[in-house]
Amino acid sequence: MIPIRDTVESRSYPVITHLIIAVNVMVYLIQLSQGARIDHFVLLYGLVPARYSDPFMAGHFTLGQQLFSFISFMFVHGGFWHVLFNMWSLYIFGDNVEDRLGPIRYLLFYLLCGLVSGLSHLLLNWHSQIPTVGASGAIAGVMGAYFILHPRARILTMIPVLFIPFFIELPAFFFLGLWFFFQLVSASLSPAQEGGIAWWAHIGGFIFGIIFLKLFARVPETGITRAVKSKTARRKTHRLQAIHTTAASDNPHLYGDMIITPEEARTGARKLVNIPWAFQRRLLHVTVPPGAEEGTILRLAGMGREAPGGRKGDLLLKLKIRQHP
Repeated sequence: MIPIRDTVESRSYPVITHLIIAVNVMVYLIQLSQGARIDHFVLLYGLVPARYSDPFMAGHFTLGQQLFSFISFMFVHGGFWHVLFNMWSLYIFGDNVEDRLGPIRYLLFYLLCGLVSGLSHLLLNWHSQIPTVGASGAIAGVMGAYFILHPRARILTMIPVLFIPFFIELPAFFFLGLWFFFQLVSASLSPAQEGGIAWWAHIGGFIFGIIFLKLFARVPETGITRAVKSKTARRKTHRLQAIHTTAASDNPHLYGDMIITPEEARTGARKLVNIPWAFQRRLLHVTVPPGAEEGTILRLAGMGREAPGGRKGDLLLKLKIRQHP
């Protein structure tokens, strides 16, 4: 299952989430530039349990290097697909958690989740000499927080079947719950002290993401947080929207609502909408004309249900204008 996007719009631009993604990409490019020294780079900045359990190995690193690895390991990745999937997951789930916590608390939350995920892996793989790298544990914490904040959100998910992509919307609690269950099963089946995916880092990150969310939610917002939120408030809805349609039993037309902001109503917009109906999942391009008003109906001819005789109904989308998407 590959998540495409969620249906919860954040009220502000996720500046910290985008910053974290940028730093991860930059570090990955630095990795690529290491050439033959790439193994030394990963050993130095990755999290290697034996560096802390083996006195001989620990003697080759300074105290600063030992401590810094607990932060640096979550910005180092094992390859292109590793960094791509991690950053894509952070892009999908991070904005809503940042929206709830604010930029300062969210940054601390993210780093703490990564730190605890590293400690979880360290304690359960105490003598392993294999470096653990990646933002997966920190992102697992973000997913744990999302699980609590938006359990009934819908996750647009792509399921490839024989190279054919099928799109389906899954409740967030089911998608994330299934993901967490898979981590537990994989961790229980993986031999201890061996290399591979750090399943316990994922599990620890997810659990402590829930705990840290509860704790950080009690910390009051600072003036800096309120100032940043006012500057980063969204003025446009997401380009991709999932729209749930309705229809009368004897009517081939489908009806749904599409949300836009006042700015988009004034200037016009072009959206990509996902229309789930029965077992079909269609992605359609929709153009909102400039000067649109509340209640304006956009008609997409032939995109409804098939009526007796083979004629297809239309898809009618009613515009709803909201200040905050």
